[in-house]
Amino acid sequence: MKFIPMSDLLTQASREGYAVPSFCVWNAETIETVLRTASELRAVVILMNGPGEFSQLGPHEVGAVANAVAERFAVPAALHLDHGNSLAQVEECLAGGYTSVMLDYSTRPFAENVEAMSRVVEMAHPLGVSVEGELGVVGRVDQISAEGGEESALTDPAMAAAFVEQTGIDALAVSIGNAHGHYPQLPRLDFERLAALREAVRIPLVLHGGTGTPEADLRHAISLGIAKVNVASELVTAIRQSLMAQWGSGENLWVPAAQTVAMQALAKVMAKWFHMTGSAGRA
Repeated sequence: MKFIPMSDLLTQASREGYAVPSFCVWNAETIETVLRTASELRAVVILMNGPGEFSQLGPHEVGAVANAVAERFAVPAALHLDHGNSLAQVEECLAGGYTSVMLDYSTRPFAENVEAMSRVVEMAHPLGVSVEGELGVVGRVDQISAEGGEESALTDPAMAAAFVEQTGIDALAVSIGNAHGHYPQLPRLDFERLAALREAVRIPLVLHGGTGTPEADLRHAISLGIAKVNVASELVTAIRQSLMAQWGSGENLWVPAAQTVAMQALAKVMAKWFHMTGSAGRA
């Protein structure tokens, strides 16, 4: 299979009332696990990575590995740059075969965010690549997560309408009480604000910080326009716990064998999210 534009996946999800999970990947093992699990469940999926993962493999290498692994599978999938931090990084991902890009200027002034996202759209759309922007600031609730601002700032519906109109982006990440990382207590999502955002903009909305969101809240958010849900912290935790348990007991000290078991733990988390978002069975 070949990766397709993210907007194709999200348009269908919005129309049919489900969301597409976007999973963080950083090497061949995680990429293969995402695509294999999606294939087994006939699910639609997005693979994402960004500055926090590029310390191991850069965009060109990730793109090459992901496209090589994808040849073994036949599921609707996109390869997405998450929280890109510069136009140069966006350019690298476009050259590396990504089919969706996000430049996160959410902590910068509105005009600067608009100008940068307009430039990304000019770069990406002629290549058939989708663009995600963020307005408002999705913060973080732990010291592990690399993404997100120091503090959250909720998305204003009127500003969101202007932002989408002026930039031409394909998907909008919103701040409605969600945050990156492991919530110390259950999040309180502002569904009234989300409903207003859906009315203000006519493009798919994105929920960052999916980890820890109660299933009932997740399904309610999807019913109000969320078409993409980002999941990262829960994936990393599953792998870390598996490796620590194996090595703490003296089992699978051979790293490849330990990684194989850890990928099984990862697949279980992903399967849960495919079902929670309604993506399973949509391929």
